[in-house]
Amino acid sequence: MVIGLTGGIASGKSIVGNALEEKGFPVVDADKIAREVAEPGEDAYEKIVEHFGPDVLEHDGTLARKKLGKIIFQDQEKRQLLNQIMHPSIRKRMLERKDELQQNGHSTIIFDIPLLIENKLQFMVDKVLLVYVTKEVQLQRLMDRDKAGGQDAADRIASQMALDEKKAFADEVINNNGTIQETLDQLQIVIHKWKMKPAR
Repeated sequence: MVIGLTGGIASGKSIVGNALEEKGFPVVDADKIAREVAEPGEDAYEKIVEHFGPDVLEHDGTLARKKLGKIIFQDQEKRQLLNQIMHPSIRKRMLERKDELQQNGHSTIIFDIPLLIENKLQFMVDKVLLVYVTKEVQLQRLMDRDKAGGQDAADRIASQMALDEKKAFADEVINNNGTIQETLDQLQIVIHKWKMKPAR
């Protein structure tokens, strides 16, 4: 069984991801994979340099993520182009990782994908687990975490699909408005309900 773990910015998805890892479930993190496939020598890296030019590289030849981020943040066409380069490579690498894990005896694998629902990647997973907080809690936690101003935090939240909308796509929702212990208790119920088994 492949479980898609998702949430929103400052929703507490990493708390749940870390807890699953501690319980012995392998977590394949889409953000980490995105960094891997953009390393020099990888297909996606070559295509990024080809389309965006050498300006998006650091002196050592690695990707200047901040520069690239600025370019795509201001230009929707370029953002779509980058997604078209990155997404197939990320999906392919995640599925390869899943095959490796299954061969090593893991029957339950977690795919940590922040934009699982936005990018319509439900086909990659058997079940969707959403980590949810209210908009007010999300805003406060983001401001606390990043020391961001209210407007900046609100803009970043608004750039994502609302967590209330995501609920409709989830098989189970973990409500992370309370304490970490309350969140972990809910996770334990889901593990039991879905008969999730770590390999060890």
